[in-house]
Amino acid sequence: MSTAAPRTPRVSTTRATIAIVASLYNETYVNALLESAREEIKGLMPQAQIMIYRVPGAFEIPVCAEFVLRSTQPDALIALGVILRGETEHGDLVGASVTDALMRMAVAHVVPVIHEVLLLDSEEQAQERCLGEQINRGSEAAQVAVNMIELFNKLRLTFPFPHTS
Repeated sequence: MSTAAPRTPRVSTTRATIAIVASLYNETYVNALLESAREEIKGLMPQAQIMIYRVPGAFEIPVCAEFVLRSTQPDALIALGVILRGETEHGDLVGASVTDALMRMAVAHVVPVIHEVLLLDSEEQAQERCLGEQINRGSEAAQVAVNMIELFNKLRLTFPFPHTS
C-alpha cells in the first residue's frame, strides 16, 4: 500500500471547474471520499466551482464522466467509487473496465481525470483509505486535481494546444 502521496499544492487563486462523479454503491465509504475531496478542494482552490454527479455504482462512472466531459468541459474530473472484491471475478472486471475507460477519456479529452475508484479486498481496507486520518484517497484526489489544473495552465501558456474551455 502506498502512503507516498504527491506533495500538497499551495493555495491557488485559479478559477477552475472540477467535476466529481461518485458512486452511490458502498455509500458510507464513497460519501467520506466525496466529503474529503470537497473540503480539500475548498482549502486548496477556494475559487473552484465543484460540480457533483452521483451514479448508482462504479460501472456507471465512465458513461457519466464521458457525458460531463463532453457537455461541461471541466478543468479536471475526479472519479470516486469503492469496489469490494467478493467471491467472484465481478469486482475485478468492473475495476479493470472503469480504469481503462477513465484513462481513455483523459487522453481523448486532454483533461485530467483523477481515478479514485478503489478496488479493495476488505471493509478494513475501505475504512483505512476512506475514513482514515492517515490515508484519505478523497483528499489525495483533490490534491492531484489541483496539481494537474495548475500544470495544464502552465502548459497552455507554453504550448499552443487547442483547448475548448
